[in-house]
Amino acid sequence: MSAPEERYGDALEAAARHARQWLESQETRHVGPRVTAADLAADFGGPLPRDGTPAAEVVDYLATKAEPGLMAMPSGRFFGWVIGGTLPAALAADWLVSAWDQNAVLRYAAPAVSAIEEAAGNWLVGLLGLPEESDVGFVTGATMANFAGLAAARWRLMADAGWDLERDGLFGAPRIRCLVGRERHDSVDLALRYLGLGTPTPVPSDRQGRIIPAELERQLAEGSGPALVCLQAGNLHSGAFDPFAEAVRVAKDHGAWVHVDGAFGLWAAAVPGLSALTAGMDLADSWATDAHKTLNVPYDCGIVVVRDRTALRSSMGVHTSYLIQTGDGAGDPLETVPELSRRARGVPVWAALKSLGQAGVAGQVHRLAERASQLAEQLAALDGVEVLNDVDYTQVSLAFGDDATTRAVTARIIADGRVWMSGSRWR
Repeated sequence: MSAPEERYGDALEAAARHARQWLESQETRHVGPRVTAADLAADFGGPLPRDGTPAAEVVDYLATKAEPGLMAMPSGRFFGWVIGGTLPAALAADWLVSAWDQNAVLRYAAPAVSAIEEAAGNWLVGLLGLPEESDVGFVTGATMANFAGLAAARWRLMADAGWDLERDGLFGAPRIRCLVGRERHDSVDLALRYLGLGTPTPVPSDRQGRIIPAELERQLAEGSGPALVCLQAGNLHSGAFDPFAEAVRVAKDHGAWVHVDGAFGLWAAAVPGLSALTAGMDLADSWATDAHKTLNVPYDCGIVVVRDRTALRSSMGVHTSYLIQTGDGAGDPLETVPELSRRARGVPVWAALKSLGQAGVAGQVHRLAERASQLAEQLAALDGVEVLNDVDYTQVSLAFGDDATTRAVTARIIADGRVWMSGSRWR
């Protein structure tokens, strides 16, 4: 069912007007939200009205009432978590994705989207220096990217151990040893939990959160059976990268599958000046990252890259008579993602890459790293401020004396509204 053309026109014009106002306010607005979700409950809740409301009025009401509860995440004054803004081409492409309303799981049903996403995947593999034979999937975020990569790992390790995972499931299967750096992101643990692989074994890390290869070697040598090693490109607090060349070599010596969680750090591979951080990363088996962080496409978009196409498509894919294939031998997007209906998330990625080009992506990532170093240098010169990490990439972690003072200063900064930064507990 579709609405009359004028209803689309009025609603879209209202949405475009509010979107422009929102984007134009980023330079001056209070960064944090001015009300809580509880404060807004009455505006958006209550009984569902008996009669409907014209679409343009719904959009006006939605934007006006929501505005006080919005965080200025696209702002250059927002330093919370690891959240980026949105490139103009990527934002506009995302609007088209919503208007096209394609279920992007089949090449037969959505040929334009499939061609666009395949091109974006090829560009990404080349840009990041990953193996040409790799398969690429566009998922909801880094958690699902980790999930898909680790699902491929589980399938391959089970198959190599002679276990039919599809037929027999996990009951009675060989146990996969999962080893992770002590300072890995929790999304890795979550993905392993989803996959029924249990709590991973932490490997000691250095002061900046980098896995220690000698400790990895010791723990792998102490056990036997299928092994899965998760490495990290970009520690949440320090921004540090695991020593890939040495850690991957150790893992491969023990027959382990190596997965890299690079939610924001994988993009360093696009910058020649940062190549020391990612040296040896291409020797892994699977990689996960976010496009809505460093590449700046709208939420939500994660990317999984897997060297072993068979493992990814065997772990994710499904085939039925009603899921019509093109017959040209090419795989469908549904074979690379954990879902049977999906938004065309790769289209804004294609638009972002097309608008930036190789030099633009490298320049964008380089500027992030450069500005992080400049910020750390300026803050470290202030009395009472301690920069806790070696700023090799994009993260800056600060302390203002003791914990109580740090919390107080952070709360005052947030209340002031000129900038916003998130707190955490590290070490």
